[in-house]
Amino acid sequence: MSVIFWLLIGLLALLALGWLWTQKLAADAERAVPPAGQRMPVAGGMIHYTDQGPRDGQPVVLIHGLAGNMHNFSYALADRLAGGFRVITIDRPGSGYSTRDRDELAELPAQAAMIGEFLDKLGVDKPVLVGHSLGGALSLAMALDRGDRIGALALLSPLTAVMPGPPAVFKSLAIRSVALRRLIGNTLAAPITRLTSERVVSQVFAPEKAPADFLVRGGGILGMRPSAFIGASTDLQGVTLSMPAQVGRYAAELKVPGGILFGSEDALLSSEQHGRPMQAHGLQFEELPGLGHMILVTAPEACADFIRRMAALAR
Repeated sequence: MSVIFWLLIGLLALLALGWLWTQKLAADAERAVPPAGQRMPVAGGMIHYTDQGPRDGQPVVLIHGLAGNMHNFSYALADRLAGGFRVITIDRPGSGYSTRDRDELAELPAQAAMIGEFLDKLGVDKPVLVGHSLGGALSLAMALDRGDRIGALALLSPLTAVMPGPPAVFKSLAIRSVALRRLIGNTLAAPITRLTSERVVSQVFAPEKAPADFLVRGGGILGMRPSAFIGASTDLQGVTLSMPAQVGRYAAELKVPGGILFGSEDALLSSEQHGRPMQAHGLQFEELPGLGHMILVTAPEACADFIRRMAALAR
């Protein structure tokens, strides 16, 4: 038999082994971090969320970033806010235990519409949107599309500008082919994530040290599910398509008050590109010296204080 035949057999065997390992890793991840809240159907999918704090408190909506989930906020920040606010923490559509029906719904206006419908069904009026990283870009999309129904913005290390390419740690997600994205997600992505998770988490937290329990308590282990890789890769494509038009709307249409908080040593998103320039569009800018991208985990009290001050600006 030809060499090509045996190479094909070897590739199929590798993919089969990867699929089996992926199923085990996904099951282990879901046992370690099961759904934490409730689910609400919206057009195009389902939103998984928690709702804590006084129901008559000022609503704060926590929106996580790329390849993340609600536990990024519940690790240290959500409880600090729940005493004085109604704190709604969500898995973005296609992330964590939330779903979306079509890849097109990964684009920022579509995600904004799904979350907007969710908030309307929940009866939430004029919330403070707290978006981290890609969640910051999504919060801005909501402020542009439904600004009269948003109280304020409190953005943590947000993506606000067009980037020439993803940060190095996320380059493996840059897959345009839908079929290839799903093939890799269901066979190789989870095993590779398992083998490289410590290095990747260290890069995301740099220059600070990642907490030892972040994979479980911070929800990082959910990244070993096929849906996590497929969803994050689709998100990356969606935000790449969405950002140019969104940036073009800031000057004329961004009217919601609020601000941006960055770590000065953020290795994923530069505060000089994504933070300070937004002052021209009415947002305050603050910086935490010496800190990196994951300030919601590493500096939760400073973030909580910032959110309280931005909430006071709500219209």
